[in-house]
Amino acid sequence: MSIQRLHVGPRLSQVVIHGDTVYTAGVVADDPTVDAAGQTRQILARIDQYLGEAGSDKTKILSATIWLADMIDFPAMNSVWDPWVPAGAAPARACVEAKLATPAYRVEIRVVAAR
Repeated sequence: MSIQRLHVGPRLSQVVIHGDTVYTAGVVADDPTVDAAGQTRQILARIDQYLGEAGSDKTKILSATIWLADMIDFPAMNSVWDPWVPAGAAPARACVEAKLATPAYRVEIRVVAAR
């Protein structure tokens, strides 16, 4: 089965496609100076972009992993996540608190989707 990589860097690929499955790397905000809701908006827009480039979309997300720097941001993140997820197409999801790469990052999200 073929493997295709998109947005390949020296350390990681932002998207890996294996057969009919699309994997994203953890996505963080381009502008981490905004609050958790703003970071989540940026991240979900990037996930939409990556899935589109891979021939998929958010209705085909199988699972999502969300890391929050502080669980206090859980309601703010969900205020953006909930309307973004298509009705009837919510993925399996885990959300945990973790120390992220830099203190400015409040949210990081990774998804796996079908094509």
